[in-house]
Amino acid sequence: MTDAPWEPPLAGDETAHLLGALERLRTTFRWKADGLDKDGLRTRVGASTLTLGRLLKHLAVVEDHMFDLKFQGKPLGSPWEEDWEGGDDWPFTSADTDSPEHLYRLWDDAVARSRATLETALTGGGLDQLAHISTPDGRHASLRRLVCDLIEEYGRHTGHADLLREAVDGRTGEDPPPGWHPVS
Repeated sequence: MTDAPWEPPLAGDETAHLLGALERLRTTFRWKADGLDKDGLRTRVGASTLTLGRLLKHLAVVEDHMFDLKFQGKPLGSPWEEDWEGGDDWPFTSADTDSPEHLYRLWDDAVARSRATLETALTGGGLDQLAHISTPDGRHASLRRLVCDLIEEYGRHTGHADLLREAVDGRTGEDPPPGWHPVS
């Protein structure tokens, strides 16, 4: 355990631990995807169609989907309303024509919006507050559930990012080096 800013607290409350786990995964994912050109962001491993560029765009959509649509009941706004060309696979397939700068900006901006929404929500009601999304019989998910779902999503895709980045340039490791900041 280190004192890196992305590390969860050693002994915090539930909210601090959940947010710490999410931030650690976000940071590790961003580090794995960072500093690549278009070829690096389009590198595939084996038969999989996943790339780091596709994951950047997918996770940007997931961030907005989680806190705009599922939590607040708002439709996806900018930048998705201008660009979305339909279909669940669009974030993956359309990423191949996006510039690296655009993909990094999409993810960075979506995470910033999510952090702001989550901070406001936690101040206004904590993890127990109910989200807009509900089951067909009317039971609503809690904000806690949405945060846990996002942690799971990042856990899955950060594992993919480990393999993809190693294939690009051999970068391995569990955590960014001390003092790391995105270069792209």
